[in-house]
Amino acid sequence: MYLRSLCNNQPSKCNCKIDSEVEKITKYLIVSLGLFWLSCSSDNEEIKTIVDDDISVVEVQASFEYTISQEDPYAILLENTTESDSDFSAVWDFGKGGEKVADKAGLEEVRYTETGEYTITFEATNAAGTSTATKTIKVEQRYGVCSTDGCEELSQNGLKEETDTFAVGVITQSYRINEGGNHTQVLKKEFNSLTAEYEMKMNIMYPSPNTYDFSAGDAIVDFAVANDMYVHGHALIWHEASPDWVENFTGSDAEFEKMVEDYITTTMTRYKGKVRSWDVVNEAVDESAGNPLRNSVFKQRMGDDYVKKCFQFARNADPDAILFYNDFNIAASSGKRTAIFDLVDDLGDLVDGLGAQMHISIDYPSTEDIQAVVDATVSRGLKLHFSELDIRTNLENDKNLSSLSTEKAARQKAKFKEVVNIYNAVPSENKFGVTVWGLRDNESWLVDFFGVPEWPLLFDENYNKKQAYDGFLEGL
Repeated sequence: MYLRSLCNNQPSKCNCKIDSEVEKITKYLIVSLGLFWLSCSSDNEEIKTIVDDDISVVEVQASFEYTISQEDPYAILLENTTESDSDFSAVWDFGKGGEKVADKAGLEEVRYTETGEYTITFEATNAAGTSTATKTIKVEQRYGVCSTDGCEELSQNGLKEETDTFAVGVITQSYRINEGGNHTQVLKKEFNSLTAEYEMKMNIMYPSPNTYDFSAGDAIVDFAVANDMYVHGHALIWHEASPDWVENFTGSDAEFEKMVEDYITTTMTRYKGKVRSWDVVNEAVDESAGNPLRNSVFKQRMGDDYVKKCFQFARNADPDAILFYNDFNIAASSGKRTAIFDLVDDLGDLVDGLGAQMHISIDYPSTEDIQAVVDATVSRGLKLHFSELDIRTNLENDKNLSSLSTEKAARQKAKFKEVVNIYNAVPSENKFGVTVWGLRDNESWLVDFFGVPEWPLLFDENYNKKQAYDGFLEGL
């Protein structure tokens, strides 16, 4: 309006003014074309500034920071820290593929569910151009989000070095001991107690009448002694590990009982001073209604008091050995728990402790049920062994699973921490040890038992520590 009025009243000035305005418009067009060219140029060029008579715009410099979520180690919180005197727009590329995401006010939370490296890119654009900032993170199964250098170990020591109030144990087999390698290196660093997975049971050590075979047991015991480790003997009497000739014993009941006494005496005498403790009888209480004594060949041939007889044989053979009764579902079943403690009470001073098998899952049994086992054991003045510890994750029995999810790994870690934390609070005079039932996931009995993929232990198949390991460590 001003320009039109000026031209109507002062024609001579109009030409001058128009020339001025045209010049400014021309300059603006040139600047705009220059901006288009600059915005397409390399991010590595010097900071660009656009200047005309009225405007001076400096290219925005993108920057951001991230922190790892305290609630979820697999999530990061991204913060746009870009500063600019001019308006700008910004987008994120989280490194997971897919379209870029516009920056929003406040923190941006991003979760990474797959292991690997991710490059996060933040792109900021204003009138003078576009700049980017990048950071790379590493996601590990064990820790979650780490720097590219990896996550820092919670401890450089083995598990056994983190407690001096109880033994930290694991099972093994003789051929793994004989092969050496990674298996024995991990055993020596992490654990100070060994248990034979199955080679110190009756069917292996007493395969036929008057014939003993202690070769596998000797390999395990000798390795433990050489490396200053305890040995927990498992298990002298178990209905699932009695050889066929015992199941079909042709002699009298008295002869059967004498045979059992000779077997217990021979075995315990051989390892006296080397094996500090034994599961004398394993899983004698039935799962059926009322939880009666299991109708095994030992009950049939030796009577309802066969458990007490076996403990007496063991006490006579090695008075210094710590004697345990061992069973499963003690926490999960209150009825079975009652029956087991009735059996233990009947043994009197023949029994020194209770082995509470911890074949559990990421969500069962409850903290309260596990604590109930502790309280009942402590109140009787017995030692408590959290034996056979593994924690199932594939509760759906899904045969198609190919790996342990980050969500279940975190839940497994929390459950291991819970179990060890409960045990750590047991009075010192009642502590004995915690034994993990397997070293690597692929070696677990659970894989064959349920016929589905499973990851229940502290180490993966490549001997890498899992989140479960850290849960055990934090429980200590």
